[in-house]
Amino acid sequence: MGKAFTNESPSGISQVVDFRGVTFQFPDDDSPVFTNISFSIDAGERVVLYGPSGCGKSSLLYLMNRLYPANCDGELSGSVVLFNKDTSSYVAGEINRRIATVFQDPDTQFCMPTVEQEMAFTLENLHVNRAEMEQRITSTLTLTGLSEIRHAMIQTLSGGMKQRLATACALLIEPQVLLLDEPLAHLDPLTAQQYVEWLDALQLSNGFTIVAVEHRLDLWGSFFDRALLVTSSGNFPVEKHPTRFPIRFPSRTSTIQEGITLEARNVSVNINEKHLLHDVSLRLQRGEIAVLAGPNGSGKSTFLKTICGILKKSAGYIESGNTFPGYVPQSPEHLFVTQQVGQEISFSNYSSTDEIEDIMQRLRLAEIHDAHPFAISHGQKRRVAIGALLADKRPVLLLDEPTSGQDSDALIELFHLLDARAKEGFSVLIVTHDMAFAEAIADTVFLLNNGELTGRYEIDQLWQQSELLKRHQLLSPIGAVSYV
Repeated sequence: MGKAFTNESPSGISQVVDFRGVTFQFPDDDSPVFTNISFSIDAGERVVLYGPSGCGKSSLLYLMNRLYPANCDGELSGSVVLFNKDTSSYVAGEINRRIATVFQDPDTQFCMPTVEQEMAFTLENLHVNRAEMEQRITSTLTLTGLSEIRHAMIQTLSGGMKQRLATACALLIEPQVLLLDEPLAHLDPLTAQQYVEWLDALQLSNGFTIVAVEHRLDLWGSFFDRALLVTSSGNFPVEKHPTRFPIRFPSRTSTIQEGITLEARNVSVNINEKHLLHDVSLRLQRGEIAVLAGPNGSGKSTFLKTICGILKKSAGYIESGNTFPGYVPQSPEHLFVTQQVGQEISFSNYSSTDEIEDIMQRLRLAEIHDAHPFAISHGQKRRVAIGALLADKRPVLLLDEPTSGQDSDALIELFHLLDARAKEGFSVLIVTHDMAFAEAIADTVFLLNNGELTGRYEIDQLWQQSELLKRHQLLSPIGAVSYV
């Protein structure tokens, strides 16, 4: 760590990744994820892989770190060359000393309770001796600006700090390549901006290669040198110095009607003597679409779980009529009860065959109708859960980060589907960090911070209050323009 930026890897190799005519297929699939793809990545580059949800971006990363094909019994033809050596000639674990991976959900990577123990565990797996271990942990924490949390319990950290810690643990092995799978997906806007700035400084000072999977290039500014559009056809259009503006959503007219569908009054949640929510009160009217926003760790997901009865409230009152609200959590696979996507969408039997087909077509699920819900991409899993929720026709819909892992076409279809439900009198409460989507879809925004509701705002009034946004780790969606 601490070496100057260079266009060569420490081993003197200028090309670190080279795909040559690669075709990859999962054993139970009828067709390959991608066919005959070729591209290369040079040492020190910052490259982003983007494309439609389910096109195989994460699979490409897992071929680079040798998680695939061995760990999924996938079929690989062509060659994947890493540091001028075919991946098939590496022994198990060898390449992971040179290529580190940060997955989309950092919680899935942590094995130990404290920051120091987690970092020590990483080095123990590399058989690093005790003296060097202490030096590496200290230097990496200093390098990444995380020295103050060395003895912290990981589960007490915010989402942004967890993402930084996962990245720091990856840098512990002093990798030549860092793979990132949608690292901003669960970060609030200001924390996402800070993460990009932090990563920029680290890469400039250390010269490692970065390969990232991302849908929202607008969040990264001018960070990447190149963008590769991933398609199943093997054609990889290349874009140099990619930049994006937020998605242009259609304009929307408020659909709020008379009648209360959900009311929470003075709701508090205490777990193990920790106050997660304090005296939270809000109400939704028929046809209202509201966004619940705030910093990572402020209690947004906790509030949705409390409304549904997943978490027990310590005090207060919740009324949602004669039926429980419909709910899609951040981990949608927890909801799946069938073995086919089509069966999952139609499970409730509250929608007609034509309605089911319409939902599947609009959410691009018809093409994976017979697939197992656990065998599809993260973004597709989320759309399956949302599709099943819409088909279930609950009068109150609760969505936790529904835009995560979605490309622009999927987001616009989600916009239309939710708007249509609101016109029918359904109420929707959305937890999201995507302020462009919030601006387009919401009638109102509720702000939550440190477990307390700090206000209810009309959407067009919120963006004028810069200090309020800053206190809640939010950024105005510059460039998010509505059109008719």
